[in-house]
Amino acid sequence: MDPVVLGTRLASSALVPALRKLIVQEGPGAGLTDRPVRLSGLVAFRGEKRTVTADDLRRLARRLVTAALDGPGEPPFPAAETEAVVHALADTLHALGDLDMDDVQAVRLGHTALARALRRAAPDPGLSADADLFLDTVTMWACEHLLQFFTQRSTFVPRTLVEQSRGQHELLARTDELIRRTPPADARDTAFERRYLSYVAERHRHLTIYGIDLRDAPERWPLEVAYLSLEATATAPTGSFDDLPGAVAPARIRAEDAFDDDHDRVLLRGEAGSGKTTLVQWLAVTAAASGDRVPFVLPLRTLVRATALPAPADFLSSVGCPLTAPDGWAERVLGSGRALVLVDGLDEIPAADRHRVRDWLTGLIAAYAGNRWLLTSRPTAVRADWLADAGFREVLLPPMRGADVATFVRRWHTAADAGAYETALLDALRTKRDLARLATNPLMCGLICALHRERRGYLPTGRKELYDAALSMLLTRRDRERGMTGVDLGEEAQLELLQHLAYALILSGRTEMSRSAAQTALERRLPAVASASPLGDAPAVLSALLLRSGLLRQPADGVVDFVHRTFQDYLGARHAVEEGHALPFVQRLAGDPLGEDAIRMAVAHARPGERPELLRELLAADTPRLTLLALACLEHATTLAPEVRAEVEGAAAALIPPRTVADARSLAEAGPLVLELLPGPAGLTDEEAHGVAITASLLGAAEPSGALGVLRRFRAHPSLDVRRQLAGTWGRFDPDEYAREVLDHVDREGLIVACDSPEQYPALRAMRPWAEVTFRGNHAPGDLTGAVPDPAAVTYLSLRQNTLLHDVRALTGFHSLATVWLEDCPYAADLSPLADLPLTRVGVTGCRGVVTGLDRLRFLERISFYDEVPGTSLTEGLPVEAPLKFLYLGDRAINWTGLRGLDQWPTLTALSLGLLRTAPTAHDWGHVAGLPALTELYLDAIFFSDHFAPSLAALPELPRVEVLRLASLNGRQDISALPPRLPGVRKLVLQTFPNTTIQVDHYARHFPDAEIVLDQR
Repeated sequence: MDPVVLGTRLASSALVPALRKLIVQEGPGAGLTDRPVRLSGLVAFRGEKRTVTADDLRRLARRLVTAALDGPGEPPFPAAETEAVVHALADTLHALGDLDMDDVQAVRLGHTALARALRRAAPDPGLSADADLFLDTVTMWACEHLLQFFTQRSTFVPRTLVEQSRGQHELLARTDELIRRTPPADARDTAFERRYLSYVAERHRHLTIYGIDLRDAPERWPLEVAYLSLEATATAPTGSFDDLPGAVAPARIRAEDAFDDDHDRVLLRGEAGSGKTTLVQWLAVTAAASGDRVPFVLPLRTLVRATALPAPADFLSSVGCPLTAPDGWAERVLGSGRALVLVDGLDEIPAADRHRVRDWLTGLIAAYAGNRWLLTSRPTAVRADWLADAGFREVLLPPMRGADVATFVRRWHTAADAGAYETALLDALRTKRDLARLATNPLMCGLICALHRERRGYLPTGRKELYDAALSMLLTRRDRERGMTGVDLGEEAQLELLQHLAYALILSGRTEMSRSAAQTALERRLPAVASASPLGDAPAVLSALLLRSGLLRQPADGVVDFVHRTFQDYLGARHAVEEGHALPFVQRLAGDPLGEDAIRMAVAHARPGERPELLRELLAADTPRLTLLALACLEHATTLAPEVRAEVEGAAAALIPPRTVADARSLAEAGPLVLELLPGPAGLTDEEAHGVAITASLLGAAEPSGALGVLRRFRAHPSLDVRRQLAGTWGRFDPDEYAREVLDHVDREGLIVACDSPEQYPALRAMRPWAEVTFRGNHAPGDLTGAVPDPAAVTYLSLRQNTLLHDVRALTGFHSLATVWLEDCPYAADLSPLADLPLTRVGVTGCRGVVTGLDRLRFLERISFYDEVPGTSLTEGLPVEAPLKFLYLGDRAINWTGLRGLDQWPTLTALSLGLLRTAPTAHDWGHVAGLPALTELYLDAIFFSDHFAPSLAALPELPRVEVLRLASLNGRQDISALPPRLPGVRKLVLQTFPNTTIQVDHYARHFPDAEIVLDQR
């Protein structure tokens, strides 16, 4: 968001005065001295004149952010990050008091540089790229106004004049020296620079995708749409920490922030397709747009074609720029320290030329100090300390994270106007593990997006086609289309050598080998690959593969591995099939879950006549995992006898979809492979949909991205069991992502959302309000109302296992509560503060002492009580005036009171007696008989034990009871004493003990005229 646009949104009579409050108001007689006034003395939240608290600062930040979000147009960042942005802005503004400068220096610095200084002084907020950009913009806007406030202070102008007088002599001396050393520039420099910056912005504002020859796939994308802010790992140059004890851990930064006040020289390393050239374009375009620096983009593969590397005067002509600069213009730009020199592709030039490039670059740096210099390279092109002596900071672009991949996919589809395919691809990337392993850099993400769109929303029937396209692009086409020369090893030759290495790794059960072992393996294979002989011996060939193939890398000194395990599996399986070892290969890997992808690739590469033998080998094991692996292999078997396909599908049909809870749990034991085979929701019964949701939930810890992709498909399912499963599995996933992708879309009717930790608060606040909320664990009571978006929308609140709840008064902030449930909150002893809430239902269990205050809750209709009711009668602890309809008494509830006084609630229609420690007496049952409205009776199985037999024998006839529920049944209870005492029963509900099966007839025969309902637990 442009600062001007943001300023338009925020500039109002309310906000600008609020921002002014950050500055201490002047007192009488202040400012007559010429001594500088430090910023720490001017801010209102520091020193003796403190008038603004940290809470005030946070409220101001919230007003600024809210005002920006309320403006017209698309929100500048995801709503889920609103609270994080508010805290980050408050921390940034608070850093104003930590800057070691005075107001005159701050004004001289300018609002842009002041904003950058504040961001550096504040802690890293860990925001997304969009939220971080918004924070930069709003900070810059605030700094504009703060500097304006400084200049309006009565002390500012006198101090400025003093500063100017003191520095005038030094300035004149420096100016004379500058005039002597710098040829005078006329207005032509300014006019040309304007044209040149415009040219750079236009020239580099599109991304070019090399090596993708897909139908209808454009090669160029708008940079501002497709650019993704990637994370980088930065380390200091070797030798810069010699005087510090121990190692210095790498720092994680945004790639575009590699330059800062302490680092103006950067060596950027990254694997093939990791975004190095794209970052160069982004830096060039942003520098051209801001005008702070003059960018020179210098691709080395173009420069080395000339006999000599260019001097500054030849920078433009050497890269084909059509503009003609005034004589000496480039030298004057570099001489003034305003240049941004971006040298791209050290790995793309012959090794013999790299030392020449180093000498050329270090010579330029020595001649023109004060500029910024960036050099890009693949990791293995030069040694780690290659430019350390020249003061270069090394930055590495690591693989993209899941959130980065999702952002890239969304932006790619926006740029390609292909939004219809976006959701399906995101789900595929979540559920298909080998596909997700490929999507770790912008190049591979772009290939997957293009291939998916070309096939109208479907990935290849066999992913072998995707790997074929990726390998062709990485091995030859990308270098050729980028105009590189000197690629001496053809695609087939590279594949032959690489697959030999991959096969050796798989057989050894490893993913990396020593460089010497790789050289030995290549040495044995090289005689069969004649086209590789011009490159030299095995070490030379290995070096060429590491540098140019894009498939091999050297993660540590002397160690070699493949950039993706998927490529190792693909190439190793290809070698096994070509050598006639497919069946032994499958047999060797069948017992190892890590070998599943290699087995699938073996089936993909196998000839049609070989595939039945491989698939039947998997089925012969008769295990769920290998049966499902055989099913997954069908995706890659483009040609297969129909009877073999039917055999595999028939074996898997008994497993997928799961039809019961037990089936779902057993299916999950087969591992993450299951996720990409789970169907639905279309065509599934409610029971099957519930089973699929359970399986995906159980696999959430092992494969969260894939499980999320499955569960996301069920977020609109109407079944209550499915929706409860979706709501109940939140804790297994990233709180923000799961809430955004699944939970916020689920129909809330009949659902309770459970918040297990404060880390879930931001996601809970970002969702639409939930009416029913459970907080599990130790949540500070004072934080609860702030954890939800609208406390007034909460009607059901449950607190479980909370030892911090000493005073329930904190719950009164939920003004609309109808239900409160307290479970294992041992110090919540007094419920009387809840008397003013419109409560109709209360549940209490697990308090250590006697719970009081329940008698003051006069509107209760339902009570569930497990702890001891105080007094000697129920009327002493329960609200006599309440229109009670349902009462559950369990555990220790009637230890002291029995059922005495129960007949004082004539409105009671349902009585539930749970796992009691004290058996009701004949006198107690008399109070039950005195309930005129009682129609439902619930009895726990303990009433049929020997200890409770006398109590059950004393049960009087209750002719008005129509519904009888028996709980915790194991199939052996004798209920023959009940029919004479309950002659009016028309419905018998049989609730089983968990995971127990009972014979319904054993109980139903005693009530032949009643409807029987089985509640299987």
